[in-house]
Amino acid sequence: MTPSATLNPTRGWWPRSLLGRNLLLMAVLIVLGQLVAAMLVRQMIFQPRVAQVADGVARNVGALRAGLQALPPAQRAAFVEAFNQQSVRSAPPVAAESAARRALLSPMERQFVQAVSHRLGVDDAATPISQSSQPVWRRDSTGVLALRIVHQGPEGAETYWLNLPSVFPTRAFTGAWLAATLASMLLALLGAWWLQRHIHRPLAQVVGAARQLAQGQAPDVLPEAGPEEIATVARSFNHMAQSLAAADHERALMLAGVSHDLRTPLTKLRLGVEIAGAQIDAPLAASMARSIDEMDGIVGQFLQFARSAEAEAPTRASLNDLAQAVAEAQADHGRALPLELVPLPDVPVRPQALRRALDNLVENAWRHGAPPVVLRTGVDADSVWLEVQDQGRGIAPADLDRIRQPFARGDGAARSGAPGAGLGLAIVERVARSHGGRLELHSAPGQGLRARLVLPVQAKKGATV
Repeated sequence: MTPSATLNPTRGWWPRSLLGRNLLLMAVLIVLGQLVAAMLVRQMIFQPRVAQVADGVARNVGALRAGLQALPPAQRAAFVEAFNQQSVRSAPPVAAESAARRALLSPMERQFVQAVSHRLGVDDAATPISQSSQPVWRRDSTGVLALRIVHQGPEGAETYWLNLPSVFPTRAFTGAWLAATLASMLLALLGAWWLQRHIHRPLAQVVGAARQLAQGQAPDVLPEAGPEEIATVARSFNHMAQSLAAADHERALMLAGVSHDLRTPLTKLRLGVEIAGAQIDAPLAASMARSIDEMDGIVGQFLQFARSAEAEAPTRASLNDLAQAVAEAQADHGRALPLELVPLPDVPVRPQALRRALDNLVENAWRHGAPPVVLRTGVDADSVWLEVQDQGRGIAPADLDRIRQPFARGDGAARSGAPGAGLGLAIVERVARSHGGRLELHSAPGQGLRARLVLPVQAKKGATV
C-alpha cells in the first residue's frame, strides 16, 4: 500500500485530477450564479410586477362588481358572458397540456392569486363577508384563471365566474432559465477543458521526467515554453536534473579515481607479503593476504559503482546464456550454483553491466546468506527476470528498502564483519534502472533472501539500453 493510499483511503465525490476539480468547481459556481441571478430577478422585477398587476386586477374586479350592481338582474349574466369571451380571445395561446397539469398554478400565479385575494379582502373589510363570498379561483379548460364573484342583491346571492387573462407565462421562465444555465455551463466547461488541456500537457511531461529521474534514468529535456509559470517549472526542473547529473558524474569520477589510486599500493602490499612470506609466520601471511583481498574487493565495488553509469553498446541477448556463464564461473571457484531456467525471449541489455549486477547478487548470496544458492529465470507478460535465492537468515522487511542505498549494509553483515562496502545492491539497482527495469527484494526472517532483477522485454523510453 502506498503512502497516499494510507493517507487518503477514500475521496468520495471529490475528483482526484486537477481537470475534474476545475470542471466541478466551474459547474458549481455557474449554478450558484444562476440561482443568485434568479433570486435577484424575482425580488427586483417579478415581485414588484406581481404587486402592480394585482392592484390593477383588484381595481378592475371592484369596477366589475359596481357594474353588476348597476345593471338590471336580467342583463348581468349576459354581461359576464361577454366579458369572459373577450378575456378568452385576448388571452395568449396556451400550449397543449394535460388537465391535471393545467389545474396546477405556477409559483408566480399562486403569488398573484394571493395578492389579488388579499387586496379584495382589504377593500371589502368594511362590509361583512360571509365564508361563501371569499375569493375563489379556478382554471377553466382554456387555461384562463377565473375568479368567483358573489353578488348580494335583493333577489339573493348570485355567483359569477370572471375570466382574468393571465399576464404571467406559467412555465416558459423555468425552461428558458434552465436552457441558459445549461448553455453557459457547457461553454464554461469547454473553456475550462481547453485551458486545463494546455496546462496538463506540460505538467504531464514534468511528471514523466520526474519518474525517469527517480528511476535513475536520464530524463528528457523539458521544453521551456508556454505560460511563464509553466516555463519556470520546466526551467527549474531542467536545471535540477543537470545539477544532479553533474553531481553524480563527479561522485563517480571521485570513486573511480580513488579506487584506481588505491590499486597500486594494494598491489605493492600483496607483492611484499609474497616476497616476505618465508620471513613471517604462515598464519600471519595468510591473514595479511586475506585483508588485502578484502580491500581489493571493496575497491572493486567502488569501481563497479563508478562504471555502472558508463555508456555501453546495447545488444539483444538471452538471460539464460548469462545465467549459464555465471554458473560456470562459480563452478570454477568450487561453488555449485543450481539453475532453474525457462525459455526466454532475447531482450535488449548491456551485457557487461548486467553481468556485474548478477555477479553481485550471487556474491551477496554466498557472502551473507547460506547455501544452497539458486539462480532462476522467468518471464511475465511484458518482462523477464533473473532471481537469486539463498537459504540464510533473511532480512527484516523494514530493512529491504534501506539496503538498496549506497554504503548501506544489513544488520547481520555489519555485526559479523563480512567484507564489503555496501555497494552490491546499489550497483544492481543502478543497472536495473538503466535498463528500465527494477530490483525486487523478498525476504522473511529465517527464509533467506530472494533478489529478483526484472527487465522489460522492450526497451522503455528513457532507458540507456
